[in-house]
Amino acid sequence: MNRRKKIKQLLEAHAKKANAKKAPKKKSTYISKADRLKLAAEATLRNESPADIEQIHAVTEQAFLNAPHTEHTEQFIVKALRDAGALTVSLVAEHGARVIGHVAISPVSISDGAANWYGLGPISVLPAYQGKGVGAQLMEAALAAIAAKGAAGCVVLGDPDYYSRFGFRVVDGLVFPGVPAEYFQARAFTGAFAHGEVSYHQAFSAQA
Repeated sequence: MNRRKKIKQLLEAHAKKANAKKAPKKKSTYISKADRLKLAAEATLRNESPADIEQIHAVTEQAFLNAPHTEHTEQFIVKALRDAGALTVSLVAEHGARVIGHVAISPVSISDGAANWYGLGPISVLPAYQGKGVGAQLMEAALAAIAAKGAAGCVVLGDPDYYSRFGFRVVDGLVFPGVPAEYFQARAFTGAFAHGEVSYHQAFSAQA
C-alpha cells in the first residue's frame, strides 16, 4: 500500500470515530452533562513524559481497536513520530494516576512552500472515557499549544460538523488528494491560509 493511501485510511478512521460520537447513545450508557463536566474537572492535561510512553501506546491501541478503515497502526505512528523528533505537541489526559487519552500534532508539508503548518492526530481516548469531553479537552489544549509555538495553522481530516466546533473550516485550494473536500479542514493562527497539496510526515507509514 502506498504512503498516501495508508495515511488516507488512517485519517478516515479518525473521521469515523468523530461520527460515532455523534450517534444517539443507548439509555443504559447515557452520560449526563453534569457527569461529563465532572470528569473534565477531574482530568489533568499535561505534556507527555518518558514514564507515559507505555501507557500512551496502550491507550492509542485500545482507542482504535474496533475502529473501521484502519490498519491499527496508530500506536506505531505515535512512536515513529516521537523517534523522529516530530511530535511537536504530545499531550496526555490523566485521571487519577492513569493516562486515559493522548493527542499528537506533527509537521506537515504543503506544496506552496508554506512554513509552520501542522497536522492534528492521532487523537486517542480509552473506550470507557469516550464521549465524556476528554477528546475535546485534548484538542483544545493541543491547538492552544501549537499556536503558542508560533504555528501558522493546523489541518485535520474528519467530520466537518464536529471539527468546525474547534475553528476548522474547508479552505479552497488546500487539499489532501483523494479525500472529499468537505472532510479536509484547516485552521489558521497567524493570517492567510496556505494553498496546495498537504503531505503528512513519513512516520504515518509506520507498521511496527
